[in-house]
Amino acid sequence: MSQRHPTLSPVIREVTARIVERSAPTRTAYLDRIRQAADRGPARGRLACANLAHGFAASDAPAKQALRGRTKPNVAIVSAYNDMLSAHQPFEAFPAVLKKSVIRAGGIAQFAGGVPAMCDGITQGRDGMQLSLYSRDVIAMSTAIALSHDMFDGALMLGVCDKIVPGLLIGALSFGHLPTVFVPAGPMTSGLPNGEKARIRQLYAEGKVGRAELLEAEAASYHSAGTCTFYGTANSNQLIMEVLGLHLPGSSFVNPGTPLREALTKAAGERVTAITPQGGEPTPIGEIVDEKAIVNACVALLASGGSTNHTMHLVAIARAAGIVLTWDDLSDLSAVVPSLCRIYPNGQADVNHFQAAGGIGFLVHTLLRAGLLHEDVRTIAGHGLWRYTTEPRLRGTELTWEEGPKASLDLDVLRPADDPFAPDGGLRMLSGPLGRAVIKTSAVKPEHRSVTAPAVVFDHQDDFLAAFGDGALDGRDFVAVIRYQGPAANGMPELHKLTPALGVLQDRGQRVALVTDGRMSGASGKVPAAIHVTPEAALGGAIARIHDGDLVTVDAETGLLDVHVERAELAAREATGGAPQGADWAGTGRELFAAFRATVGTADTGASVFPGVAVPQQEVPLVQHA
Repeated sequence: MSQRHPTLSPVIREVTARIVERSAPTRTAYLDRIRQAADRGPARGRLACANLAHGFAASDAPAKQALRGRTKPNVAIVSAYNDMLSAHQPFEAFPAVLKKSVIRAGGIAQFAGGVPAMCDGITQGRDGMQLSLYSRDVIAMSTAIALSHDMFDGALMLGVCDKIVPGLLIGALSFGHLPTVFVPAGPMTSGLPNGEKARIRQLYAEGKVGRAELLEAEAASYHSAGTCTFYGTANSNQLIMEVLGLHLPGSSFVNPGTPLREALTKAAGERVTAITPQGGEPTPIGEIVDEKAIVNACVALLASGGSTNHTMHLVAIARAAGIVLTWDDLSDLSAVVPSLCRIYPNGQADVNHFQAAGGIGFLVHTLLRAGLLHEDVRTIAGHGLWRYTTEPRLRGTELTWEEGPKASLDLDVLRPADDPFAPDGGLRMLSGPLGRAVIKTSAVKPEHRSVTAPAVVFDHQDDFLAAFGDGALDGRDFVAVIRYQGPAANGMPELHKLTPALGVLQDRGQRVALVTDGRMSGASGKVPAAIHVTPEAALGGAIARIHDGDLVTVDAETGLLDVHVERAELAAREATGGAPQGADWAGTGRELFAAFRATVGTADTGASVFPGVAVPQQEVPLVQHA
């Protein structure tokens, strides 16, 4: 085979084939629907005169003239801009730039709508975090509302962070007949080194520095416009969108406020115009996001040690395109996809260092050479994933794409597939009598990946932190079980505040681990954490029947999540504790989301309130142990 078309890994081929087979009815129905929705002429040509007049009433005279006509494509701009979130603040100026570039390319553009964008970093440990996961589906619905006017022939999606990009993509896939380009804003420049930030956080948890020192360190880390530079969900989003072929090649990690960033933003407007039916290269987003593209996204997530949130988001995104992706698919892919990146919290480098070392261009290059990605896919840049091995460059005022690096420029940050940091991916699936869970191992040292210890059970992270502060957890090995944190219980908030405390105890020599039906996301740290436990406690999962002192095993090496209690006894126990009820839900807008709590799906099916597609239910495998 040629270098550009290497032999595909048998496991990649087999997983893709079973996804195709499993998804055939729903994918076929989805494609039929979006193909029927496609228009040969401008979409606004279907509108009655009164409808169309409403659609351009506020436009200036040239735009009104263009929208009256039936030749120019009209591009929707949907943005998650607000000026509180550093990652989204740069989007303030993007619509004007994009409108001009679309007009220069022969189209017309309108700002179709905004979507909410909340910051998990701000709401961490607060009541507002209980709305975070739900916000993804609110964003998807908001995107659908923005696109619902039948005025548009293409779309530009402006978003970066945690739930925002998955929500925009799920909403865009409901209008899968529209060519759609996602427009990133880029990461902030590097601030306080990540190792120093982690050190100050742990000193604060130990009571050795005060709030003033902690705030100074945090402010030096998160210091300007742009995405936070650690490899959490936001930057995992960016990498995945590029490998899906929905960003322009090499555009994800270019810093805001630079000439190259501005040139790439202009190019996004030009490109979306070109891939509309009127532009001559019709490329609907629903045709791009197919089974091969979804597998590519999973591989990129695993190879880079990306956010555990995507074990839910990718499942939900796939379902929005009629594709049935399961945790078993991710687990089988993880077994053959090597770990190629060390980006904080999996290492000391940040995404700027990753970009300098070769970035996504080199990552795609080495995974293609290893036969771990599908090259034969559609993208917004044209056919073939090889396009994403190139890098954007400014030659004077001209934007060009040139061959990217064919070797890593820093082997401590980014490695080739034939010389990986580890032979398998940074995410693994656990199963056993407690159900199924996800564990991120890329930041966990091998000697900490298997823990068997008595359970200490809490129904809220604040109770655990209080016990830690009182010294009740000192000097003993344990598995912290934090329950009633799943989607149906309280919206599945992230539990990052547990990480420094658990890290302190682990550093003291205690054997500790975490088991929870909540989330830890891309900022999961050095302590083994079995997260997203399914079935969750609020839906009758076995995690609700664990007692203090029960011996629990979290073993990332064998994939075991066990409680050493006879199965009959465990099943006969009454559930203890409970999810928030009634007045506990009042405040911070949480009372408005009762319908979400009542209808949200399980973590392994995407934790979505949308019906999606039918996912085969599987018996949790019984794992034998001595």
